[in-house]
Amino acid sequence: MELALLQSNGLAFIFRWIHILAGVAWIGLLWYFNFVQGEYFKEADGSSKSDAIRKLVPRALWWFRWGAMLTFLSGVALLAIKQLMGWGILLGGILGTLMFLNVWLIIWPNQKIVIASANKAAEGGEADPRAAGALAKAGLASRTNTLFSIPMLFFMASSVHLAQLMTASTVAKVVSVAIVLALQVNGMVGKQGPLTSVKGVIHMGLLLTLVLYLVVDLL
Repeated sequence: MELALLQSNGLAFIFRWIHILAGVAWIGLLWYFNFVQGEYFKEADGSSKSDAIRKLVPRALWWFRWGAMLTFLSGVALLAIKQLMGWGILLGGILGTLMFLNVWLIIWPNQKIVIASANKAAEGGEADPRAAGALAKAGLASRTNTLFSIPMLFFMASSVHLAQLMTASTVAKVVSVAIVLALQVNGMVGKQGPLTSVKGVIHMGLLLTLVLYLVVDLL
């Protein structure tokens, strides 16, 4: 009797399982940072915040960034094996790829500056003057990732449940990608705006999901 995992769809299933497993870790920590830790830091006293930055944040960021890496790599492998080329899942893939790049190119490099500064100050040295700016850059990118995570999950799931999103017009593709890229640029050099609050980022994420869905489905 041949094991199911050794049959033709077994490898695709393994990559899908890894993708889901790593994605839960990644997005779960993303939401923890934005919905829980960030709100705590607004109320914490200086010593408590410094202790968390030096001891808690590095551990959480390790799982966060490698969860993002494994989610991205398994997703690429799954797309290649299954040849999933429907527009809905590709739009989800674009959002996920931008989120992955934000983690490794913006959030993690800037958080390293913040952590190093906190460690130096705790040892009696001078805090790094770049830390405040680095924290702001990491925070904006993290808020942008939280914004993207809501439509990303919607369009990833659409490949199974919303078959009509498998195709899209050229106009719909151009408009939806332009919207996403404009928000990405803002996440790199803009301002948080309504993303400053937890309620704001959730509402904007839901609104972005609705807008992208209507663009893809109706144009």
